[in-house]
Amino acid sequence: MAVNSKELFSYNNLIHAVSGAVGSMVGMIVFYPLDTVRCRLQLEDKRKAKNTLSVIKELVREEGVGTLYRGIIPVLQSICASNFVYFYVYNGLKGVMKGGDSGKDLILASIAGVINVLLTTPLWMVNTRIKMSGVTDTARYDGILDGIMKVSNTEGVPALWSGTIPSLILVSNPAIHMTVYQALKRKVSWRKELSAATYFLLSAIAKTVATILTYPLQLAQTKLRHGHSHSDLNSNAGTIQLLLYIIKKQGFNGLFKGMEAKLLQTVLTTALMFMTYEKIAAFVFRIMG
Repeated sequence: MAVNSKELFSYNNLIHAVSGAVGSMVGMIVFYPLDTVRCRLQLEDKRKAKNTLSVIKELVREEGVGTLYRGIIPVLQSICASNFVYFYVYNGLKGVMKGGDSGKDLILASIAGVINVLLTTPLWMVNTRIKMSGVTDTARYDGILDGIMKVSNTEGVPALWSGTIPSLILVSNPAIHMTVYQALKRKVSWRKELSAATYFLLSAIAKTVATILTYPLQLAQTKLRHGHSHSDLNSNAGTIQLLLYIIKKQGFNGLFKGMEAKLLQTVLTTALMFMTYEKIAAFVFRIMG
């Protein structure tokens, strides 16, 4: 099929990309403490898997309120860039391939996800390091650029793509989310314009499904990006080796450590993000006629 460049490079795609980027930052700012809890539970073996509220109280008592927002600036920079790429590519491909069904949504979302991962993994790898800086033995970085330079110089450029394999596999997460989300939207398409609450609910349902199905891979991704702390496991261990090690040491429950916090964080953040994205895009398109 011939690619129509006008569909790939259009104002419509730019509007979707900017709306998605802004929506993602709004969602992350509101629910960032939940991501901090998720990260600490996944990376700190000493911290017991308590409920999210208990961990938040514990962190505030031990380290102060500021720890809940550790590393938020580089995260916002990264999520903005990441979602700009994702929404631009997804909507560009959707414009080229007219029409829509669940199968096509899954394929397009997967392609957009792969491109996004390959372009932005270094940002997220450094983000994980910054978030845990001062908590574990991770070196301190003065922002994303400083982190990228230090990791490149001390560990080599390939280290910036640590966790890429599980990230590529985890393309299934946003792909599943987008597929379920679009399918639910088509179910209620008889309504001329959906409310903000409806967008929030549809996205929350879709993200819950995607997160439960892919959580063990998300756990492995976080540990590989940070550099796992298991002294009796090869430092170059891959995704499968790491997952098998966790099962051996902690049982199958270990694969879902921190999932409550992850579900709260990712479901609420993504739901708010899509609600904001849809409303901003609709508003801009309405102004443009």
